Amino acid sequence: MCETNAYILRDGKEELYLENVDVMRPEDGKVFMKNLFGEQKVFEGEIKEVSLLKHKILLGEK
Repeated sequence: MCETNAYILRDGKEELYLENVDVMRPEDGKVFMKNLFGEQKVFEGEIKEVSLLKHKILLGEK
């Protein structure tokens, strides 16, 4: 199973935000995410980068 984790970029460092992201979509300046276990989070910011090979989503604060 491919696991994609979401990280927040803060002060040049990546902080884990949500593991095993299954669904991600932009919603009015926010990013909605849901993982394989049904946990949902809404991040107020933007998508900086998505790396499919590294299974990583990088988010940035507004």
